[in-house]
Amino acid sequence: MAQIQVQRQQAAATGAAAPPPPQSMPTQNGMAGGVATGPIPLGSTSLYVGDLDLNVSEAQLADLFGQVGQLVSIRVCRDQTTRRSLGYAYINFTNGQEAARALELLNFTPLNNSPIRIMYSHRDPSLRKSGAGNIYIKNLDKAIDHKALHDTFSAFGNILSCKVATDASGQSKGYGFVQFDTEEAAKNAIDKLNGMLINDKQVYVGPFLRKQERDSSTSNTRFNNVFVKNLSESTADEDLKNVFGEYGSITSAVVMRDGDGKSRCFGFVNFENADDAAKAVEALNGKKFDDKEWFVAKAQKKSEREQELKGRFEQKYQGLNLYIKNLDDTISDEMLKEMFSEFGTVTSCKVVRDPSGVSKGSGFVAFATPEEASRAINEMNGKMIVSKPLYVAHAQRKEERRARLQVQ
Repeated sequence: MAQIQVQRQQAAATGAAAPPPPQSMPTQNGMAGGVATGPIPLGSTSLYVGDLDLNVSEAQLADLFGQVGQLVSIRVCRDQTTRRSLGYAYINFTNGQEAARALELLNFTPLNNSPIRIMYSHRDPSLRKSGAGNIYIKNLDKAIDHKALHDTFSAFGNILSCKVATDASGQSKGYGFVQFDTEEAAKNAIDKLNGMLINDKQVYVGPFLRKQERDSSTSNTRFNNVFVKNLSESTADEDLKNVFGEYGSITSAVVMRDGDGKSRCFGFVNFENADDAAKAVEALNGKKFDDKEWFVAKAQKKSEREQELKGRFEQKYQGLNLYIKNLDDTISDEMLKEMFSEFGTVTSCKVVRDPSGVSKGSGFVAFATPEEASRAINEMNGKMIVSKPLYVAHAQRKEERRARLQVQ
C-alpha cells in the first residue's frame, strides 16, 4: 500500500517506529470498507456521491445505500433539458450515524464498474470556495486511484474530499486533490509528505491555488529567459549577445533556424540575473532594428501562452456569445440565425449536433455588440418556438457552469 511505504520512509528519517497500517472499517455484504476519516460532522445526514456512471439510477443507489440505514431521499442530478445524468447524486439518511457508516463502508465501491466517491454534502459553499485545508498533489504514480490517495492522506485528519484527476478513459493524469476539514491537518500533510516517495515516485504536495491565484502568481513570476521575435533575417546570435548584453550578463543567445540554416526570425536570450532580464524586456520591446520592430517578452511555456490567449479571447467576446437550449429538433443553423438576426448583427450561429448529425437541442449565437446580445436575451428567453419555450442566456465557461451547478 502507498501509505505504508510513505510512513516507513518517514520513520526512517525521524528514528521513530513505523506506525501500523490504517484499519479498514468492517465490511457488509462483501462490500469493501473505507478508512475512517476522523470525527463525524455533527448532525450530517446528507451525502454527496460523485464519479457516478451516467447510467446509474436512483434504484441502484437505493439498493446499495439502503443496506446501511434508512433513507429519506435519493436524487441523481440531471440536465434539465435532456434528463441525462450529470454524474453525481445526493442521498439523505434519517440520522448522522447511518450517513457516517455509509461513507465509511461504501466509499470507492464500484457501481457499474466505476468506483463512486462519497463525501458529506455541505450546503454552505463558503468552506469549499475558500480553499481552506485544500492541498494539491502531483507526480503521482498512475496506479494510485482515489482510494489509495484517500488511504495515504487520511492519517493526517478528517478528509472532506479526495480525488485523482483522470482523463476520458479513466486513466490517472498523475495529480490529485485532497481537502481536509482544518488548515492544520493540511499543513501537517504537506510538511510530512512533500518530497516523499510514493510507489517509488517523489511527489509534490502543496497548498491548492485557485485559478485566479495561479494566474496571478504566473504573471508575477521572475524569469531569466527572454523571447524575441520579428528579427531581420540577417540578425545573428552575436547581434543578440551585443544588444542584450548591455543589460546584464548573458549565459546564451540564439537565433532559431530551419533545417537549411535560414533564420526563423525569432530567438531566445538567457540572463544570469532575473532583474537584468526584466530590464531588457522593458527597454527593448518595440524598439526598431534594421527597420524591424522587435517584440521582446518573457519566454513562456506552451501551456502559459495558450492560457494567456484563451484569457484574451474570452475577454474580447465576453457578453457577445449566447447559449440557447430547448431547441426543437427541426431548427437548423439558418433558421436559428434568422430568428436572432432581428436583434443585431449575428457573427456566428451554430446548432450543436451529435456525431450522426442529430440536434442535441442546444446551440450558440454570437452578436457584434453586447447590447445586441442583451436585447436578444430579453426578447427570446422563454419565447415559444415550435411548441417549446427557449432558454437563452449568456454563454458561460465550463468552470462557471460547474460552479453554478454545485451551488444549485
